[in-house]
Amino acid sequence: MKKYAPVWVLVVLLFTALSCQTPTYFRSLTNSTAVPTAAIFQQAPQENNVNPPSAAAQNGMPGGVNDLSGLYERVSPGVVSIQVLTSDSGGQGSGFVYDNSGYIITNEHVVEGAQEVYVNFSSGLKVHGNVVAEDPDSDLAVIKVEVNSADLAPVILGDSDQVKVGQTVVAIGNPYGLSGTMTEGIVSAKGRTLDSLRLSNTGNPYSSGDIIQTDASINPGNSGGPLLNLAGEVIGINRAIRTSGTSISGDPVNTGIGFAIPINIVKKVVPVLIQEGHYDYPYLGVTAREELILPEIEALDLPRTTGAYIVDVAAGGPADRAGLRSGKTRTSISGLLAGGDLIIAVDQHPVNVFGDLLGYLLSHKSPGDTITITIIRDGQQQDVEVTLDKRE
Repeated sequence: MKKYAPVWVLVVLLFTALSCQTPTYFRSLTNSTAVPTAAIFQQAPQENNVNPPSAAAQNGMPGGVNDLSGLYERVSPGVVSIQVLTSDSGGQGSGFVYDNSGYIITNEHVVEGAQEVYVNFSSGLKVHGNVVAEDPDSDLAVIKVEVNSADLAPVILGDSDQVKVGQTVVAIGNPYGLSGTMTEGIVSAKGRTLDSLRLSNTGNPYSSGDIIQTDASINPGNSGGPLLNLAGEVIGINRAIRTSGTSISGDPVNTGIGFAIPINIVKKVVPVLIQEGHYDYPYLGVTAREELILPEIEALDLPRTTGAYIVDVAAGGPADRAGLRSGKTRTSISGLLAGGDLIIAVDQHPVNVFGDLLGYLLSHKSPGDTITITIIRDGQQQDVEVTLDKRE
């Protein structure tokens, strides 16, 4: 068989997060750059869902879902710009009001290393903020501000499971320090994966899953701001962009590909962050191929073209204890080893690509839960029960 150069996009299922912050730093995302969207200078039960969308918003009447200026007027009071001072520099990003207690949600990379945090409201109010919890796994952070409840306009959280590819979305944030900027686009894809900001004890990053891809214009400084549906509900938190390099001035060149944390992950994680200060993510302990190309499938002699192929199993982890296997036999493709398990379902939910497995576990499972993974091994289908650990 003809030899092919390896085409590896390894994604570590040691689990979940990336960024959206104005340079000067970049984060690698396969063959491109995911730019933190937060700028460098210069440069408990949720209370926020108590006010459902108005009848006009639900029915698409003037001032409702088809009226972008009306949407902006309703939502922008709940969107904030965030300025951060660190020991050696500073940055800026975006965020939104989570509830009437003064909690603000943003990206973890926006406030990472912050010594001072300033929160600016669209009304002109400017206050100090206190970072109460950070979650590098999903790139989330919670800020607390001490203001009168009358000065707070909590946003409405939507349901990211209901998001459809092709639906119109808008982003509101603080790109390049231009606070209150609104842009429009569509949902380009669902179920993407990004590297987490947190490393496992092997030195590899965990993975974030169920990421929403959008072509709504997102730039440095948009990090932490809301991605909204046309009912004005937050369906994601803008986190990263893919770039094609930098301009003459050193600014990242946006390719029209942006990524947002799904709001259902936020709804699951943030109440625990507020109450306990941290969130434990499920840990399976495998490294899997996101998607195989046809020559690789043929070299592995797999009976089907979909599934998550296991290339490594963490020693002593849940998958290892359950007997899941990685490849050991050399193939005609350099670096590609045959004999590993091909995951095709989890708890009877189909797994066509690795992101399907990752998204299911992050959204529906917790450490200590037992799951049933359906694999193909040596051409035979079988079920394997795995009890999940937590990330360490």
